[in-house]
Amino acid sequence: MKSFFGSLLGTLTGLFLFFGGLFLCGIIFLMAMAAIGRRNVAPGPESGSYLVFDLSGNIQDAPAEFDSNAFLGPLMGGERQQTFQLRQVTRTLRAAARDSRIAGLFVTGNLRPGNYGSGFGALKEVRAAILAFGASGKPVIAYLKEVNTRDYFVASAARDVVIDPYGMIVLPGLASQPLFMAGAFEKFGVGVQVTRVGKYKSAIEPYTRKDLSPEAREDLQKLLDDLWADLLRDVGASRHLRTADIQRLVDTEGLIPAKRAVACKLADRLAYRDEIIDELKVKTGRVKGTKESFKQIDLAAYMRSLPATPSGSWKNGIAVVYAEGDIVDGEGQSGEVGGVRFARELRRIRQDDSIKAVVLRVNSPGGSATASEEIQRELRLTMAKKPVIVSMGTLAASGGYWISTYSHRIFAEPTTITGSIGVYGMAFNIQQLANGLGFTWDTVKTGKMGDVFTISRPKTEAELAVIQKQVDWIYDEFVGKVADARKLGRAKVQEIAQGRVWSGAEAKKLGLVDEIGGLGNAIAYAAAQARLGSDYRLVEYPRKRALGEIIGEMMKGISPEQADDDSARVKRLLAPFQAELKILLRHNDPQGLYARMPVTVEVQ
Repeated sequence: MKSFFGSLLGTLTGLFLFFGGLFLCGIIFLMAMAAIGRRNVAPGPESGSYLVFDLSGNIQDAPAEFDSNAFLGPLMGGERQQTFQLRQVTRTLRAAARDSRIAGLFVTGNLRPGNYGSGFGALKEVRAAILAFGASGKPVIAYLKEVNTRDYFVASAARDVVIDPYGMIVLPGLASQPLFMAGAFEKFGVGVQVTRVGKYKSAIEPYTRKDLSPEAREDLQKLLDDLWADLLRDVGASRHLRTADIQRLVDTEGLIPAKRAVACKLADRLAYRDEIIDELKVKTGRVKGTKESFKQIDLAAYMRSLPATPSGSWKNGIAVVYAEGDIVDGEGQSGEVGGVRFARELRRIRQDDSIKAVVLRVNSPGGSATASEEIQRELRLTMAKKPVIVSMGTLAASGGYWISTYSHRIFAEPTTITGSIGVYGMAFNIQQLANGLGFTWDTVKTGKMGDVFTISRPKTEAELAVIQKQVDWIYDEFVGKVADARKLGRAKVQEIAQGRVWSGAEAKKLGLVDEIGGLGNAIAYAAAQARLGSDYRLVEYPRKRALGEIIGEMMKGISPEQADDDSARVKRLLAPFQAELKILLRHNDPQGLYARMPVTVEVQ
């Protein structure tokens, strides 16, 4: 009898799980279909509407492989994190400037950067698109509450900058504060040995030092000074202020309350949000004080209402390939540039006769030297058949520059972080930690270096010498490739290499890039080089994921409950450590050799 009831219970449980899972998959499938339908069929704006650009999200270079928040947000009741694609944002703003139904632009909200998104290189392109919108003669209004440097950099492009009476502009200047872990490694008994070339190649310093080396400090200071100078020029030009006056305000106040911001001309006037909403009601033909809001369409909805672009001949394709994230060996995961996966994609593009030109958009700090070379090899083969143009975004450093150097032309923004021509190797060992816990190893081998990759002990001097020899060779190859591709003397490249990072503006002076410009400029140049005129279509890579892959990824993201305030605070506290751990785990080069930019530059 017990067996019978046990079998019955098991059967009922199985049926419940089966039909429950089927029901859940059905819900997700219907939501996916609804989301796809909303994306493909979107009404346009009413005549006289304002385009609302809510910055509350992340602006990244590559198109999202899928938007799990669009599906899971309604199901789980969580907050939806918007992700915009840079090219679509600038394209949408340009289209709105020409659209007679759009009466003006309203910019609000705060950016939420993540995964190399919303960097100053990308934001400069967004800002330029807002300026172009204003140049069309239509009003641009920005409403600020409490904004930081990135938010204000974008919003300052508006003709009318309005700030809440209790708002604030947080403009203390740029800063970068790398996290150093050498002290923790010493405490826990983790050993680190490094091999490197380039006195500025400081990517290993977080694991070997407790502060910046003099060379790393010099390098980072020069980079931040260049980025800051460009930012001040842009803001000063829009606000009709001298850069020296803005700098003085930054140095003496930094946290600028609303009234002071207006007095200093960083903003034009004070107003509460409801007052601005009433103004926009009047501007769009609605009645002030009523429940009905002003005529509007948000950026995402307007984006969906636009026709696919461009509508040129399918035989005249321009491939836009996004290398965004750390460069890793193998296939790589979402948000990474996998050497095998990208090389395979480039090979397909090279062999596709309907693709007439390639634009490689790079937003990467580099990573695996092996993977970087694998990608570069395919790009060199592609160059023999069709134009290859590089567009550098926020980051194109070290391995990111390695994959960029062989191309017919390189475009960069003045605030792009590039260069970092250098190589390092890094070896960890846990001998002290393990021995302290009572763990030991013994070894049998047939050669002196049979266990060279072990983490059970430090490397010997002979082993380090062999690894250093390989690092020297990779660096020599890197320098040679840059000299050959950029038509620069080897001595000149040696002088500007050494692992040093440069701003896009400085890189142009040094000959590391050809032209200052954004992704749109690179695409236009590629079309001209392929002699396509305006008769071409854009094809973006990596590809969108299939529905089955999307559902599988979504299921991983389902959480039974939302994080409370305390856990959210803990997550924010641990975020820097988690970020460094992710970087460490991405060190997967089979030879242990890396072309990655110096200490992680997170500009705040």
